[in-house]
Amino acid sequence: MKIELRKDFSYSLLVPTSMGIRITPANGQPVQSSELFTMQATSAETNVASISSYLGLPVKVLTTFVKDSPIAQFIRNNLAGRHMAYEGREVAQGGPWGYRHQFNIADSGYGSRGPRVLNDRAGEVGRTLNVKDFDLDRIFGKEGVQIVHLSGLIGALSPETSKFCLELARAAKKYGTRISFDLNYRASFWKDRESELCAIFTEIASISDILVGNEEDFQLCLGIEGPEAGGKDIAGKIQGFKGMIANVKKAFPNASVFATTLRQVINTNTHMWGAIMLVGDEWHVVEPREIHVLDRIGGGDGFVGGLLYAILKGWEPQKWIEFGWASGALATTFLTDYAQPADEEQVWSIWEGNARVKR
Repeated sequence: MKIELRKDFSYSLLVPTSMGIRITPANGQPVQSSELFTMQATSAETNVASISSYLGLPVKVLTTFVKDSPIAQFIRNNLAGRHMAYEGREVAQGGPWGYRHQFNIADSGYGSRGPRVLNDRAGEVGRTLNVKDFDLDRIFGKEGVQIVHLSGLIGALSPETSKFCLELARAAKKYGTRISFDLNYRASFWKDRESELCAIFTEIASISDILVGNEEDFQLCLGIEGPEAGGKDIAGKIQGFKGMIANVKKAFPNASVFATTLRQVINTNTHMWGAIMLVGDEWHVVEPREIHVLDRIGGGDGFVGGLLYAILKGWEPQKWIEFGWASGALATTFLTDYAQPADEEQVWSIWEGNARVKR
């Protein structure tokens, strides 16, 4: 099975996002005992898009920036360095207590010490993302997009971003752009907005072609009744996901691809990494294999990014999940939240388990 994509397009992949900054202690140390930090530009959605942008496909980012901010310039430089086009309104800071780009303060963990991440999103400029700031008819109609990837993180960030994602999905559907939706449920984002967000997420899911999420995502975002518990081990999780997707398919027949990752943490730097995907009526499963982890943040995004890249390339479905699995594994070997593949061969060598020197 192949997903039919637009032939007339300027961008293979489009992502709406709230760009932020991550600071990480050097040498795998915890935050409270560190004085030296590395700073990077980041967002879950551009983590996904980086697989395609580094491998040569045209990618566009829709976002918003703080006007005259050096952090905003740092982010622009980073996106350009990742070969991504971008557009977004500039918002005046409004004084020292005004808008800013979000900060993630992240301890990567090491060995038996697990990672810890503090999300500091007060005054986040990305919460102002508004459909009125973008010409969707130009973007989807004149420029053309093959796949738009939406994340539940942006979908639930604020009432404005929720409407923005919904209108993006509607415009994509109107112009024949395929829609990928990673549900990404976050309880703190949904507090006191459950009914509103469930309705919005349900509409987006109803017109999506690709749905990504675990059992909790489908139950809490879409109100899908879960199957009987399949157990806490990997085999049980696989059976549980299969049972859940049977219910999701009935509720959302427009979607043709359903996927999630499987992870068992042995310690911070050793994981069992797998994936499961349903395409049409055919299951594709990557049984968990051991991977060595430098920094786990972005591994799931790498999986989605590799999956979408493989779909955009027109490969057969079995290659979708294999390339997605390997892209996620690759992302965990970088200190950035996103993978920076040198070429397809580097990703495939991870799938094949070939870590020999290439000269």
